[in-house]
Amino acid sequence: MNADLTLDLAQKVLEAAKEKATQLKIQEDIAVVDAGGNLKAFVRMDGAWLGSVDIAIRKARTSRYFDMPTEKIGPMAQPGKPLYGIEVSNGGLITFGGGIPLQNRAGDIIGAIGASGSTVEHDVKVAEAGAAVCKASAAHA
Repeated sequence: MNADLTLDLAQKVLEAAKEKATQLKIQEDIAVVDAGGNLKAFVRMDGAWLGSVDIAIRKARTSRYFDMPTEKIGPMAQPGKPLYGIEVSNGGLITFGGGIPLQNRAGDIIGAIGASGSTVEHDVKVAEAGAAVCKASAAHA
């Protein structure tokens, strides 16, 4: 059986990320996708930018499609680098920070989270908070 993200866990990931955004005093759009890259849970915090809705979803999908944080793709997507132009594939990808794969305790990638609406550094912190809850979840080991 392939490992996948449950709705219950997706909501816990989303809540942890939202709490981190609240601590940072920022408004974020936060997307969680399952192992297939399909949207599983989403929140647009009050006051979060409309333009960041799509970015958050694309960050999550990009991270899941390539099983790495989106910030690691960026340097490889610069002119002259091996992934130059990748952001126009798959219906549009995001190659800057804020997308992180979700892993269970066994190390299986079961989805991804994407956060957008503030600085890239804050987006990463929000996504990391959600991802930490996922990996620590004993119920999905």
